[in-house]
Amino acid sequence: MEKRTENDMIHLPEAFCERMRGLLGDQYGEFIASYDRDRVQGLRLNGLKTAGPESSPRELARNMERETGFELQPIPWVRDGFYYREEDRPGKHPYHEAGAYYIQEPSAMAVVELADPIPGDRVLDLCAAPGGKTTHIASRLKGKGFLLSNEIHPARAKILSQNVERMGVQNAVVTNEAPERLSPRFPEFFDKIVVDAPCSGEGMFRKDPQAADQWSPDHVAMCAARQGDILDQAAGMLKPGGRMVYSTCTFAPEENEGTVLHFLERHPDFEVEAVNGYEGFDCGKPRWAGVDPETDLGRQLARTFRLFPHRLEGEGHYMAVLKKRGEAPEAATFWGGPRMAVRKQKELLKDFADFCRENLAETEWLADQDSYVLFGDQLYLTPREMPEMAGLKVVRPGLHLGTLKKNRFEPSHALALALRPDQARISLRLKPQEGPVLRYLKGETLDLNSLEGELTPAGAGKGWALVCAGEYSLGWAKLTGQIFKNHYPKGLRWM
Repeated sequence: MEKRTENDMIHLPEAFCERMRGLLGDQYGEFIASYDRDRVQGLRLNGLKTAGPESSPRELARNMERETGFELQPIPWVRDGFYYREEDRPGKHPYHEAGAYYIQEPSAMAVVELADPIPGDRVLDLCAAPGGKTTHIASRLKGKGFLLSNEIHPARAKILSQNVERMGVQNAVVTNEAPERLSPRFPEFFDKIVVDAPCSGEGMFRKDPQAADQWSPDHVAMCAARQGDILDQAAGMLKPGGRMVYSTCTFAPEENEGTVLHFLERHPDFEVEAVNGYEGFDCGKPRWAGVDPETDLGRQLARTFRLFPHRLEGEGHYMAVLKKRGEAPEAATFWGGPRMAVRKQKELLKDFADFCRENLAETEWLADQDSYVLFGDQLYLTPREMPEMAGLKVVRPGLHLGTLKKNRFEPSHALALALRPDQARISLRLKPQEGPVLRYLKGETLDLNSLEGELTPAGAGKGWALVCAGEYSLGWAKLTGQIFKNHYPKGLRWM
């Protein structure tokens, strides 16, 4: 990481520095000195895979430290978040491929903590790629409720979908749409909405020096206008009584207090909700938006949050918790018909049902056949509360179960990542940092005679085996006798 000092301020735009000097006053020296420090690194444990009934996040982190050699320190504002050392390199560990954690900038983790999704909520992540906040939401939902994760850019939507898969999320639908295409389809539908809006990226200059090269006052103004449009669309999709968290990774008042101010002026049915922050969080600055702090709007803007890199261990961020006035309506069913023609073609599911009976230890979830969707020969299990999505660009309509081939079913990588070892009839637990698991990730065939892994049940001789790094599923292998034929996806294999 390149360090920045007063002597190489040339790396920061002059207009940006002048503005921050004027805004921060005597704090400017501390602020600019933060660019001389290395940025901190963070990861968030995936509660869909790591949570135990009696284990605290700290206990889980201690287990992770013993198993990986990482050194983890708690991030104060997120229950499952931890700082790690740069030399730990968690992105190169098998647990990363298993979705045991998500590498995420520490300040960004605060957004979902403020949104506070609970199991059963309907949640929209409107600007979701690459997936940090989406997978955080999913971890908090614990498989209950409905998550719509949207990204307007097709390439980024694909990355988002891949991260949803890696983290074993079952109740999320990924779409590739503009907000104005979604809002008419979901009127007052969601309990919680996260809008991590595209912004000028000033808070990421230390993390991404190229962002500084692309900065300009005109770009700030363009981002502020776009953010207002996105918030307007999101507002109509939130239930009365619902909560929307607006966030950016910029310091610009136009994109932060200014955007929230103009939104409140356009939407009198919203207010900034008073929620508790954490040590190091600064309050919003109404004067920076030209608002008297003693007015109602000023007091509301002061309830928003600013995260500065000289005040806490994280990058620059801004967050506002927006509450829609009114009471939530009675729960309504938005789905009125069968998901697909599978109800009329149940023979198509026979091979899948046979696979489940032969290879899975739990098959109760097969009963909900109205939730299956077939795209060509690809079978998905959709969330129970998924509404009608016809006409929308759906990247991932739920959990990808696998492929219906002639007279057989081939399970997907997504299904493997969504399962625990005890949910498969045959599982192979490999030590997370030793040769066999690395050979599996490289796509090599494994010989049971040369493995120091735990095969359950002992003596299993045939069938689909769930290969795991410790207790975390990695993918499938086809067991025949003593040989595991590798089915780890070619595009994900380690070099």
